[in-house]
Amino acid sequence: MFQLHKDEKLIEKALGGSQRSWVSLVKRYEGLVYNYCLRMTFNSSDAMDLMQEVFLATYRNLPSYRGQNQFKGWMMRIATNKTTDFLRARGRNPLHRAGEVSDDSYQSPEIQVAHSHHNDPAEQYKIEQNNLQIKQILDRLPDEQKLVVELKFFQHFTFEEIAQQTGNSINTVKTRLYTALGKLKGFSEIKNAM
Repeated sequence: MFQLHKDEKLIEKALGGSQRSWVSLVKRYEGLVYNYCLRMTFNSSDAMDLMQEVFLATYRNLPSYRGQNQFKGWMMRIATNKTTDFLRARGRNPLHRAGEVSDDSYQSPEIQVAHSHHNDPAEQYKIEQNNLQIKQILDRLPDEQKLVVELKFFQHFTFEEIAQQTGNSINTVKTRLYTALGKLKGFSEIKNAM
């Protein structure tokens, strides 16, 4: 509740022309937005570009924010829309993605945490390999299913919040999640059998 109140004050000041308040708002959410974009694109350069687009769109639309929802959810809906548009424009599909190689190595927050807590190279390698396998499995999902998995498990949104952000019904969100989980289970069973 405190963060919601603080967000509202920062928004009010930013709308009044305070650049410092806008920067504070951006700093509060830049990690969340960047990590979301990174998990959706698997490319840090694309994630940075998308993050900038999200904050630019957020700033432009800030006067239309009415406070009826949490700012975080409202902003993440903008992030969802920008990411969806980006993926559509790029013409991403499973065959296209399979041959894609990022210009930089994808590191999830879990890997970064692993580096700070483990000095054992074998343990770090194991964590990195697990995260790479997760990335490869998630990358095989259709974008709308990957989006629901991202919002539910990485962003910890409720079904209602995901439905609001994606513009879908709660039943559609649940169906996409459970379908994705079924596929993920099937992908991991195939991987384990190899």
